[in-house]
Amino acid sequence: MRGRRALALAWLAPAAGLLALAATALLLGFLLREAAPAWGWELFFGRAPAWPAFWGRLPVWDGIWPACLGTLSLVALASLLAVPLGVAAGIHLAVYAGGRSRRLLSLAVDILASVPSIVMGLFGFALILLLRATLLPSANTCLLLAAACLALLILPYLVSATRLALLSLPPELGLQGAALGLSRWQNLRHVLLPAAGRGILGGVMLGVGRAAEDTAVIMLTGVVANAGLPAGLLGKFEALPFQIFYLASQYQGPEELRLGFGAALTLLALTGLLFLGASGLQRTLERRWRR
Repeated sequence: MRGRRALALAWLAPAAGLLALAATALLLGFLLREAAPAWGWELFFGRAPAWPAFWGRLPVWDGIWPACLGTLSLVALASLLAVPLGVAAGIHLAVYAGGRSRRLLSLAVDILASVPSIVMGLFGFALILLLRATLLPSANTCLLLAAACLALLILPYLVSATRLALLSLPPELGLQGAALGLSRWQNLRHVLLPAAGRGILGGVMLGVGRAAEDTAVIMLTGVVANAGLPAGLLGKFEALPFQIFYLASQYQGPEELRLGFGAALTLLALTGLLFLGASGLQRTLERRWRR
């Protein structure tokens, strides 16, 4: 009986992997076929001259260039807010917290991870309404609010990844640092964190990808269809996920639908570039640690 189960598992595991690869290839092939006719300078800059529009000297009203910059600004700001806090909280849970404090903090992280993105967007919108009624009558949805809500959304990924990466290290690794006379902070900084760097960066990559593709949060916290280039932290902005949703739901003909497919391919390529950059950083840190 056990032999049959092992044989079935030996066949099912490669089949599941091949099925995942086939589904990915099919999705990419369909997206490339639909987006290829729209791919070009007009997809990004519309009727505006490419070079002046690239530097923001001319407005772009019928291209996705403002949405590209808005997405990059949103992801960068959300990561700046979430990554230090998430990594620090994960370190605290894995190294410093104990007993009841660890259980309470873990429960808080689990609850935050279970919050749907639309609820997080409603929280940001309700916060603006509260500020208008109390402290800031001129408060409005903006890039900063959207980035803060996205930071809360991806925070559990970072906390959990950091905590699991540190807890999965061999106990002997920490004992070696203590045996060499390193303090608790020195042991954490020079031994444990470099060894757990792959797992921590993996969590950062997942969080960045989550922030780049979310639509529900930004729909309620500041994104609009034609805002132009991001004007500041307190201004409206465009983003590729919302641009895809808008074009797919409001298109008037096949040309506009192809623009939506082009925006989807651009978002996929942008996310892939972010992952490649994180992978390069991960390899660089690993080489430094080995030296």
